Amino acid sequence: MAKKKIIIINGPNINLIGVREPSIYGDTSFTDFFDDIKDVYGDEVQLSAFQSNIEGELIDKLQEVGFSYDGIILNAGGYTHTSVAIRDAVAAIKTPVIEVHISNPYSREEFRHTSLISGVSKGIIAGFGLESYALALDSFL
Repeated sequence: MAKKKIIIINGPNINLIGVREPSIYGDTSFTDFFDDIKDVYGDEVQLSAFQSNIEGELIDKLQEVGFSYDGIILNAGGYTHTSVAIRDAVAAIKTPVIEVHISNPYSREEFRHTSLISGVSKGIIAGFGLESYALALDSFL
């Protein structure tokens, strides 16, 4: 059986996980976490990751993989609450997208309570730290 192709796409500031606000996001870097889950899921999935602080690059990546991958795990960071363009990209592609957040946006500032992406996503997982990504991956498997 062929391995499922799944990509994690991370938006702005996710590259700072591990050093940015550790009381909210923890002290493990995304890179270290990603290496760990690749070891755990390596037999079942072809897993890749992409991160950009630039909205257009996130849209380009969604369009690039959105017709050929089996799943997309998307943490759009702050763009979750502001980007109609990323929402439209998710709506336009065929690959299912699971929206992921490391923290629980509903326990934070009110402006984080609105997601423009969740309405066009397969589902949303939030508030479980970096494990939110593993939960999303499990849902695709």
